[in-house]
Amino acid sequence: MGITKNNYLLISRAAILGSIICLQVFVANASAASNPDAALSKLGIELPVPAKSIANYVGATRTGNLIFLSGHIPRRSDGSLVVGKLGDSLSEKEGYNAARLSAIGLLATLKAEIGDLSKVKRIVKVFGMVNAKDDYTDHSKVINGCSNLLVEVFGDKGRHARAACGFSSLPLGAAVEIEMIVEVE
Repeated sequence: MGITKNNYLLISRAAILGSIICLQVFVANASAASNPDAALSKLGIELPVPAKSIANYVGATRTGNLIFLSGHIPRRSDGSLVVGKLGDSLSEKEGYNAARLSAIGLLATLKAEIGDLSKVKRIVKVFGMVNAKDDYTDHSKVINGCSNLLVEVFGDKGRHARAACGFSSLPLGAAVEIEMIVEVE
């Protein structure tokens, strides 16, 4: 049984369409990587003024070409915190959104530290802590709120190594706390 002319045309069209989609994804990732501020704007995200540290530490410290960002908890645009425990008072979606807010805070601190997000060579590592009940096991799905945003903003430069762990409590009752290591120019 051979390939008919109609089947050949369908297969060819599918291959062309697949190539176009791959090219669109590549262009979108390249655009985000080269202009993170434009990517943030397209997402409707305005970076806030970085939150002040709540204890004896700094928000970011640099050694060589690495920036180590302290743990950031989720702050809404009005400054209020997302508090609660996953698997109890918060849903997975609420936790995901909290992790996204923490990522926005991390990016605000990073920009304040380096001046221009286009200096980011890559996001190296994310450490996500989830305030969760003992039997909660979807920590990774929650921290995806941070990871997905980083890829949306930086494209492939935003892909990173990661840990997502559950904790019985976090500072100020926050839903999540996230640290990040970034390589810069």
